[in-house]
This record gives sequence, C-alpha cells and structure tokens, in this order.
Amino acid sequence: MLVLSRKVGEKILIGDNIAVTVVRVAQGIVRIGVDAPKSLSIVRDEIKERADGDGRESLVKPRPVVVDPVVVDRSTSGR
Repeated sequence: MLVLSRKVGEKILIGDNIAVTVVRVAQGIVRIGVDAPKSLSIVRDEIKERADGDGRESLVKPRPVVVDPVVVDRSTSGR
C-alpha cells in the first residue's frame, strides 16, 4: 500500500483521469473528493462489505462500462 501525506486542497492523481483531493480535516475525520469518470464505480468499503455480506443482492448497482462506441452493462456480463 502506498501511503501519502497531503494537506487540505492538495490532490493525488491516479492514472490520467482520477484525482483524489483532501477537502477538509476536522476532529479526526478526513473528507475527500474523488474526480473520476462516471463509468467508474466508487463505493465506500464498509458499504460494499455490508451489502455483500448480508446474503442479499449487492446494494451497489454497477454502472455501465463505456467501450467506444458501445455501452456494455457489467451486470449482465456473467461475473
């Protein structure tokens, strides 16, 4: 795991199209902003674990993956 230090307003870039920005730090809580393509699903870990671990269908609905020029829906891809 890569661990980086950032101050409020500073960004971490992931690849060419994802930016993570530290928005606020207060009382031990770090608020971050994620700028990424809409085709990328972004979910908090505890939400995904809770949805996957309760025996129900995941609460997280996958977004379609955009493959130029066709849109492919991941939910029917047979994962």
